[in-house]
Amino acid sequence: MALNEFYKKNLEIIYTSELKRNLRQLAKKYRHIRSDIEPVIEKLQSGEILGDKIPRLEYILYKVRVRNSDVQKGKSGGYRLIYSLQNTDQITLVTIYSKSEQGDINANQIRRILEETD
Repeated sequence: MALNEFYKKNLEIIYTSELKRNLRQLAKKYRHIRSDIEPVIEKLQSGEILGDKIPRLEYILYKVRVRNSDVQKGKSGGYRLIYSLQNTDQITLVTIYSKSEQGDINANQIRRILEETD
């Protein structure tokens, strides 16, 4: 069930400095990263919950697999976008990374990013 069934408005999207930094770095190598993640951000803003919930954290976090159109590996070799549902009005885009360049992000890294944002 989508959030927008309860909330008939656009959610505010917050970008962490970590996400901005990673996006800038990835854009040097992957020219289409912004157009690849734009539909995901639009869906999140409209209230859809995408991806898998990350367990065992004090935050409500989700990890979304996003296809990288610059490589031919589908979603498995694409990007991972981590976001947090802060409240009913906003979503924080925590970080993004390329799965082909980095393994999973650990809980301590996510905590650090979120603490820097608060």
